[in-house]
Amino acid sequence: MFGKLGDMGALFKQAQEMQAKMEKIQEEMENITVDGAAGAGLVSVTMTLKGTVKNISIDPSLLKTDEKEILEDLVMTAINDAKKRADEQAQNEMEKVTGGLNLPAGFKLPF
Repeated sequence: MFGKLGDMGALFKQAQEMQAKMEKIQEEMENITVDGAAGAGLVSVTMTLKGTVKNISIDPSLLKTDEKEILEDLVMTAINDAKKRADEQAQNEMEKVTGGLNLPAGFKLPF
C-alpha cells in the first residue's frame, strides 16, 4: 500500500540531489573558461561558460587605422566563437548532472 509513497520519496530525494548538483555546476561555470578565435588567431577571446568575457587579445599587426572595420569584425567573430564554445561546454557540464534523464529535445536546464 505504501510502496508508491516510498517511490515518490526516493524520486523527490533524487530531484533534490540533482538540484544541488546543478547549483554547484552553475557556480563552477563562472570559473571555467573557453577560448574563441578569429582571423587565424589574430584576435582571441577568453570567456566563462556563463558568457563573461575575461580577456581579448589582438595581434599588433591589426592596429592600423585603415583596418578598423576588419578588426571590429574579427573581435565580434572571436566573441561569437567563444560564446558558441561556452554554450557547448556548459551543455556538456549539465549533461553530467542529468546523465540518466531522457529529457525532451530542446528542454533546457536549469528551468
